[in-house]
Amino acid sequence: MFSEFDDTRLDDPQVLATYDDRLRYLAMAGARIRSEALDARVPADLTMMPRGVIVAGAEARLIRAVLEPVCPVPLIAWPLPGLPGWVGALDLVVVIASEPEGYQNPDLMATAAEATRRGAQVMLAAPEESPIAQTISGEDIQVFTRTTDPTAAAVAVLAQLHDAGLGPVVNTENAAEAADMVAEACSPHRDLSSNPGKDLACALADTDPLLWGGSVLAARASRRWAEALRSVSGRHALATDAGGILEVLRNTRPQNLFADPFTDGQERRPVLVVLDDEHSGDAGVRAGRTLREAAAESGVRVCEIS
Repeated sequence: MFSEFDDTRLDDPQVLATYDDRLRYLAMAGARIRSEALDARVPADLTMMPRGVIVAGAEARLIRAVLEPVCPVPLIAWPLPGLPGWVGALDLVVVIASEPEGYQNPDLMATAAEATRRGAQVMLAAPEESPIAQTISGEDIQVFTRTTDPTAAAVAVLAQLHDAGLGPVVNTENAAEAADMVAEACSPHRDLSSNPGKDLACALADTDPLLWGGSVLAARASRRWAEALRSVSGRHALATDAGGILEVLRNTRPQNLFADPFTDGQERRPVLVVLDDEHSGDAGVRAGRTLREAAAESGVRVCEIS
């Protein structure tokens, strides 16, 4: 049973103080990106262009989403212990293990050790003295981390992969500044009237969000967001391709404007969240238009994030 959403808590100093550590951590995302980028300033030195790239650990799917459109070799995000049978000396294995759940994880340590055993080159993002760092050879590439933030570590690794000719240009300072701007705009100390984060919280309250992004990165962001919503709230949150979202919208009955929530019960309706990074392409633009039209026909609210 979900508790009723109370928007006054968003501006209540006592309530916000309860979550001060978590809110402060979110606000420092830009600083952590800068810290990890500074420690990883030495360009990666690959012995050769790899036959394939395998990414494992936290944010592996983020790395894949950024690299996939431009990576000149096959690329996969590997979620299981060990490695695919075909991985060998011609391949690069990237392991993100900056947080304790990663660098102390036996499965991830087994993946790094297996890559070394097979002679694959390894790029490891982890603290210098961590247990997983002992599983790789001295010839491998280690991106030393110190913030325990896997997203910040992933940004540093993406910059290294660009230097190795495997990914797009990554401006770590721009990424940090973007995180700072979001933290400022959505600060818990800004009231609801001028806070896009709190405004979105109200829009999603007592709903089942449907999240969609038209580009590779926007789609990854929608899935990441849905995972977080399910984790912290226990509610249904769906992020999938346009076809899956469209089926839900078409099967949503229009809202009964005359229903009494006190006698008929509060109906939890979907809300469509569209993430637009302006890189959707023609097909993405058409899909987004179709979703918005279907939402309008079913009386489903649309929230735009751009």
